[in-house]
Amino acid sequence: MGLGEWSGRLCCTAFLLAVVAISLSSRHASASDTSIANRVPRVLVLYPYDERIAATTAAGEALRSRLLEATNGKIDLFSEFLDLSRFPEGDHVARMARYLGEKYAPRRPDVVVALGKESASFVTANRGTIAPGAKIVAAGFGTATAEKISLPDDVIGAFTTFDILKTAEMARSLQPDARHLYIVGGSSDFDRGWLTTARAALEQFSKSYETTYLEDLTIDEFVERASNVPADSIILALTVFKDRAGRNFIPRDAIRKIAATASAPVYGPYQTYIEHGVVGGNTVTFEALGRTVGDLVIDTIAGKPLLDIEAPQTYIADARQLQRWGLAEKDLPPGTILMHKERSLWEEHWVVLVAGGGLVLAQASIISVLLLERRRRRDAERSSRLHLLEAVHLNQSATAGALSSSIAHELNQPLSAIRNNAEAASVLLRSESPDRELIQQILLDIQEDDQRAGDIIGRMRGLLKKRSEIDWQEFDLNDVTSSAIHIIHGEAERRGIKLTSNQLPGELPVRADKVHVQQVILNLATNAMDSMLDAVPAGRTLSFATRLANEKVELQVSDTGDGIPEERLNSIFEPFYTTKQAGTGLGLSIARAIVETYGGTICADNRPEGGAVFRVALPLAHREEQSR
Repeated sequence: MGLGEWSGRLCCTAFLLAVVAISLSSRHASASDTSIANRVPRVLVLYPYDERIAATTAAGEALRSRLLEATNGKIDLFSEFLDLSRFPEGDHVARMARYLGEKYAPRRPDVVVALGKESASFVTANRGTIAPGAKIVAAGFGTATAEKISLPDDVIGAFTTFDILKTAEMARSLQPDARHLYIVGGSSDFDRGWLTTARAALEQFSKSYETTYLEDLTIDEFVERASNVPADSIILALTVFKDRAGRNFIPRDAIRKIAATASAPVYGPYQTYIEHGVVGGNTVTFEALGRTVGDLVIDTIAGKPLLDIEAPQTYIADARQLQRWGLAEKDLPPGTILMHKERSLWEEHWVVLVAGGGLVLAQASIISVLLLERRRRRDAERSSRLHLLEAVHLNQSATAGALSSSIAHELNQPLSAIRNNAEAASVLLRSESPDRELIQQILLDIQEDDQRAGDIIGRMRGLLKKRSEIDWQEFDLNDVTSSAIHIIHGEAERRGIKLTSNQLPGELPVRADKVHVQQVILNLATNAMDSMLDAVPAGRTLSFATRLANEKVELQVSDTGDGIPEERLNSIFEPFYTTKQAGTGLGLSIARAIVETYGGTICADNRPEGGAVFRVALPLAHREEQSR
């Protein structure tokens, strides 16, 4: 049974947090080809009954909340209660269709949400009058009902199928010794339809019990019969919209009267029965269904392609009723949501317990906080290092890509020399009297060119190698500077840039990650070369110099480019700051992060004769060791 089917479903309890999982059905619904543009979208929600029916009201309110939340309130929401249960006559339906058609003529809805099969049947039959061109989202009934009412394929469905057999199986797990089964249903058309469905679903299940259908009775007769059933009975309550005397009810109120004096546990397939004397059942969360329908509407407005969805049920039980009937919580189906469970001693008296144990735990708490803070700091430092390593690796890859053409050209030279020498040696060997000394010299040349090519490849591998940890090592800054110059000299030659190096004699030991310091030099060098694009070719010079300054090792990288505007000197090391059209603004930022990681500093200034100079200062290795 479903939502039209819904009338019997009752209201959604706000604190029920069961999340509706969605499975794709076999029916397909196509979404609008274009999204609503240049105006606020309009959504009309059709309720099948009046506003007293808690189930549709709960789902509808959840739907409205979801739409307002998702659109930040920029949506027009309209609601209509069709009251088709009390006024099912064709004349009323026709009048209602004409009325709604005239009412919404100036503001045609973009989407119509039909809650329940009655609403779905109504709007699909009268869509041309009420909302021509609108998309329809139907919800609250099962796929079998959709087939029965011939729901058009272009109607998007959020289906819910109530499985009374699962509720019966829940009752059997709680009452394994039960011998009698009673099924309660009212006298309205909906009630009778539910009874027919239940008979088919429970056909095999009921063979294990002495089964009685309590139907077509007055409310007083229902109450009297339920209060006199044997103790070893299971009572399944469907819906009572109307009794035999013609009295109309909200089903939850009728079930509350029956369950109040029943002589055996009562179960039901609707969520709101839980609040009115029912032990539990396999049911649906109307609030979650409403939000799910809201998501469908949002996607429909956006013009996304959609499929029907189905909201599965969940088991719910009332701890108060379990206690009333002496039923064991352990016998509930796995995953059952237990409501109204009595709070534990801790939940009842936590203030007293916390106050009593506070003095004892104070010292331990302080220690725990300190240890936790220490761990957080270490985790933060580890995370920071990992981010730095990742950024450096990406920067290395970008540098390699930028230098790839010049490196390829540089690598091609020794490879070509090797090929030429090999061909010359081959010619000499085929001669009648090979010149052994000349061949020996050719082989030495091949070895030298091979070593040269290997060095180029080795530098590239070092540039592209990705590590998960910082490789702390002591090395000579002069050596790393020379290595960086070897990497960029091909690109500098291609751009017509002269490279000069003035390194302090002797070793300049620093302790850091060698590859990272090399990347700092490459970043500064490539920036410097870019800054000289507009300089006179004859005046393009990139200079490197090392020296000792204040017990620190300092590297200077200077160029003859355009220099740095004075107002930007304090900004060039900020992330994403760049003056180049194709720049990322990360090279200098990463350089600063690397240098500061190893206890150094980096700064920039303009040279009096033109161009810019960058200074990198790192602690001397022996001074760092003494301070440890």
